Amino acid sequence: TQDPVAMYLNDIITIPANLGNVCGISVPCGLADGLPIGLQVIAPGFREEIALQVAYAFEAAADFRKLQSPLIRAAA
Repeated sequence: TQDPVAMYLNDIITIPANLGNVCGISVPCGLADGLPIGLQVIAPGFREEIALQVAYAFEAAADFRKLQSPLIRAAA
């Protein structure tokens, strides 16, 4: 988006993890209106291995790579 306020509002959902002394990772989880959406996995502070293990398991189970946005297909 070209609107800085809208862009900030999209980022605001990641700020609590940064302020809460926890670690997090975002992984793709689907499409909404042809655009990718993500799943944010949060783990206790200094326990990055938990977040990574959960994210890895989700990605393996969901196999998001099979989904492809129409925008990506159009660009290919």
